[in-house]
Formats: sequence, structure tokens, C-alpha cells
Amino acid sequence: MIHSTKNLEEKSIPVAITQAALKIARFFADEQVTPEKKKQVYLNTLAVCAVNDYMEMMNIPTDPRTSDSWNCAMHYYADVADLKLSGLGHLECRPVSSGNLCYIPPEVPDDRIGVVVVELDIEHQIATLIGFAKTVKAGELLFSELQTIEDLLAYLDSLERKPTEVNLSYWLQNIIDASWQPISEILAPKTPQLAFRYRNGVTRGKLIDMGIELPGQSLALVVTLTPKNSVEIQLKLQMYPSGEQAYLPNNLIVKVLDEKGITVMETRAGRGSTHVTLEFNVQIGERFSVNLELGDINITEKFVI
Repeated sequence: MIHSTKNLEEKSIPVAITQAALKIARFFADEQVTPEKKKQVYLNTLAVCAVNDYMEMMNIPTDPRTSDSWNCAMHYYADVADLKLSGLGHLECRPVSSGNLCYIPPEVPDDRIGVVVVELDIEHQIATLIGFAKTVKAGELLFSELQTIEDLLAYLDSLERKPTEVNLSYWLQNIIDASWQPISEILAPKTPQLAFRYRNGVTRGKLIDMGIELPGQSLALVVTLTPKNSVEIQLKLQMYPSGEQAYLPNNLIVKVLDEKGITVMETRAGRGSTHVTLEFNVQIGERFSVNLELGDINITEKFVI
């Protein structure tokens, strides 16, 4: 749910900027060459430290040392401000740019689990966690697009309950989680030809709840894997409407991300699309994820071969 700016202010969380955070920020900033880069790294580090301290207070495990923002080499060529949440992923921590917005640089990877906006009052050594957004897109992020920090905690709790990866190699041994169903159970009324189309591979489908963007509706993610040889597997990913819906929602974006969270391919449903398809080859041991975007909803399914 998107909240008003007044509601965000009432539910924002003040966090003290500690001497330890100031020391770390100065250390990283002093390694930079230009005044602009020094300021960027300094503010980014303080924002990350503030979110890290809050997560520790909430007993949410973090691992800042494996975050991009703690990698001195990355400071030189990228605008990095992430915090690794153990077992969940990387959370962007962005300082307020000006007024009621913050700026998300284009180099931020697509696999971020969200972004927290932080207002820094360095004079009084207070960092205020304003709100968060699930979807991280390059450009200006307005306060009016944010949810509260209370919503963030509920969101992180929902991520903790989700399985981290689907091991597709198990499918070839007929070991398949119950959430991945035969496609005849979720698509048969509209697509009887699918059984024939996929008879040479292992195929399963999963219903994906897109929340408030599609109330009472789900989409079907269909995955087909066909071994090509002992080390390489052909994958076909398809999205279908489910239930009584005939078409996919307009502007649904489906992305394939590599292990580093970089988009390697994507497709978008147009008006009147009955399905979309992505095909590619993977090798044993390779990891990737499928990201679905629709409005403010951003859902990721992770896979390993």
C-alpha cells in the first residue's frame, strides 16, 4: 500500500548516526579522488550504516562486509549503497537527494529486494528511515511512491518464509515440490495442446499471486527443461493467464537474471497477449532467477540447475 507523505513522516524511524558509522564513512570517502565522489560515498555509507543498525535492532541478520557498498574497488566506478540481508538478498539504502525524492542510479542491479530511503541530518547525527519501495528502478523515487518501514518489516518476514531456490535438476529425478503442478491442473481448460507440445521435457507450472495489481487473480509460470547432454539443459519459461482470464495483464515484464542479478533477457506482455516465452540454455550448477514486474509488484523466483 502506498502511503501519504504525512503518514510516512509519522511512521518514519529515527536512528542515531554512531561514531562507528562516521568513522567508516570517512574511511571510504577518504579513498576517493574528487570532492563529488567523496560526498557520494560518505552519504551512501551513512545511509547503509543507519539501515544496518536498525536491522540489528529488529534482530534481522545482516552481512555488510559482503555488500557491494563495503567493496572499496566498486566505489571507484559505481554508485553503490546496498546492505546484504543474510538469506534474503541485497537491500538498497539510498540517501534523500533533495526535497521529497531520492535518486536511484542506473547501475543498481535488478535483483535488489527493495530500497530504503534515508534522510540524513549529519549536524544532529540523526538518520531517519523515511520508507521503502519493493521495486528498484533507475531514476527519481518520490516519497509518494513509498511504503512505511513497518510495511518493510512485514515484507521481509514474507521473504523469509519463501523457499530460496528451486533445484531443477531434481525434476529430472521426479523430485518436485508440490507447489509446482502438472500444467494440466492449471492450464488444461484453455490450452489442451500443451501436453503434446512439452512431451519431450519435464514441465511444471506454478501459480503466482500478483497481489493488489490483480486482486483475486494469479498468473501461471510454466517451466520446461529438456536435457541436451550431460552438462547442458534447454529451458523454456512461459507466462500464462490463469482461471477465466484470457489474456496476460498489459505491461507485465518478465526478466531472466543471472547469478549476479544482471538482466540477461526480458520480454513484455502487450495488449491481448495470451502468453510470453523466453528460451535459453543453462549448465549444471548454474543459478538464475525469474523476475516478474507489474506496476509496483515485483516478484522473483530463484532457480539452480
